[in-house]
Amino acid sequence: MLAACSLHQTSLTEPKIGKSSASFLIGYGPRISARLRVMEEQKHWLREYFEALLIAGIFLGFTNTFLIKTFYIPSGSMENTLLIGDHLFVNRYIFGLKSGLGKSELLPSRAVRHGDIVIFRSPESPTTDLVKRCIGLPGDRIKIVNKQLFINGVLAEEDFYASHKDTNRTFPNRGQLDRDNRARKRDNFGPFVVPKEHFFFLGDNRDYSYDSRYWGAVPRHYLKGRALMIYWSFGGETPDGQWDGWRAKLSQIGRTGTGFFSLTRWRRSFHLVR
Repeated sequence: MLAACSLHQTSLTEPKIGKSSASFLIGYGPRISARLRVMEEQKHWLREYFEALLIAGIFLGFTNTFLIKTFYIPSGSMENTLLIGDHLFVNRYIFGLKSGLGKSELLPSRAVRHGDIVIFRSPESPTTDLVKRCIGLPGDRIKIVNKQLFINGVLAEEDFYASHKDTNRTFPNRGQLDRDNRARKRDNFGPFVVPKEHFFFLGDNRDYSYDSRYWGAVPRHYLKGRALMIYWSFGGETPDGQWDGWRAKLSQIGRTGTGFFSLTRWRRSFHLVR
């Protein structure tokens, strides 16, 4: 019994290695070690790749939130300066706007100027972003007479950007032409004094733009940034910003992909917005 117990203990603590086992380790040991090193290198590469993607995602998220954001143009209210399908880079810090991180003193900023093309939240629907040209600053007196714009009593020189495509009609400045007088406001408006901390915006396509003539001045805290550059201009179908489900979204992406080369307006790429 003692011998049996002693043998059992020995077999557990000191296993014997035969010739075949030793040759196996000698022959395949280096291969196993090499494979383990490859696996470690793969894990290291995957970890570095994941970390790079994570850092890039954080950087892009920060940039898109606080510095440069992208927008696209779904309507023709800014033609011919901006066309339907233009995709823009927007400078978010140029006006020194406050964000969740507060106002940065390290980034250059300036006040809004006459003629700036600005992205801002709609006064009627704050979840919708609009893009228009700034015409009036706080305290400016705005008046439109037979489609001619006057700022503080001076006729504005805007022939290089503003267009009037409904050349056959000028609605008179008298009477009630329609229920909310939109027709008269289009061609004859004001005088209107821009309130403090507000701005007055018009679309460059003056006869077909829904702007401050109808919904008034825009408060400063609604401003999001200044249009900087067209990075891509697509002449095909452009989404209207409404969510119609995944099927419609995937279908629209597919049509954009198939028409990318033929419908892209290449000459407008990297065009500075003025």
